[in-house]
Amino acid sequence: MKLNHSIGMMQGRLTHPRGRGIQFFPFENWENEFMQAAEIGLDEIEFIFDYDNYQNNPLWKDNGQRLAEVARNTGVKVKAVCFDYFMRRPFFKYQGKEKEDVYAENETILKHILGNMRQVGIGLIEIPLVDGSSMKTENEKNEFLEFLQRIANDNPGDIKYGLEADLPPDEFLHYLERFQNRHIGANYDSGNSSGIGYDPYEEITILKDFIYNIHIKDRIYQGGSVELGTGSADFERLFTALQQIRYKNSFILQAARGQDGHETENIRMQKSFVEGYIAKYLSIK
Repeated sequence: MKLNHSIGMMQGRLTHPRGRGIQFFPFENWENEFMQAAEIGLDEIEFIFDYDNYQNNPLWKDNGQRLAEVARNTGVKVKAVCFDYFMRRPFFKYQGKEKEDVYAENETILKHILGNMRQVGIGLIEIPLVDGSSMKTENEKNEFLEFLQRIANDNPGDIKYGLEADLPPDEFLHYLERFQNRHIGANYDSGNSSGIGYDPYEEITILKDFIYNIHIKDRIYQGGSVELGTGSADFERLFTALQQIRYKNSFILQAARGQDGHETENIRMQKSFVEGYIAKYLSIK
């Protein structure tokens, strides 16, 4: 039996948080994480580009060449970038002159990252539109659509844009269909969906080929992240739907961190959890 899907983890999950929360860029340990991921048997790491100290992020500096070297030496690929920066600086949440300044900043930083992604060979950037960057009004949706459509058209190539949104599935599909650029799709997050109360089968079978990547986590309905299999996420319905649409892309572990100091054991357990569902529903027999 062959597992025909790439399994990776969100960056920082093998680094002690030290009060930095669930998700952060591990400046002091990012290279070592690649070596640890290789030992665990992960195929990839999803790279984080956050707002704090972003000028020292290796994807920002030196055309990302150190990142490319580390990935090449360890055999752990980087296929996607999580643009967490946008959760802190969504231009459509500002007003007046400040909004103009943040808009220009958003555009400058995003174009720089896209350029370095091409240098390194990374094909997907994920833009979170949840929590502080959630689109709450039609005006915000229209403004973001116009912004990203222009960025994508000005930067032609093979890079795809995966939007992580909290919209109901039908509404999300219709929103994606409004983009004239077919490189704009969805990043699906099993935890965020279970926290809202959406049905994963309905979401997956509606969004179908628009789904570029999947984050695996579990959340309590209207609550926080918990260990995989202990929350409200229905993984049976999720993987049944993925089987139906013949999903072929990556799975990224983004679940609850677990006990400090046990990061490696936690990632191993999460990897095994996902492998079980892939083997049951998606493997080539």
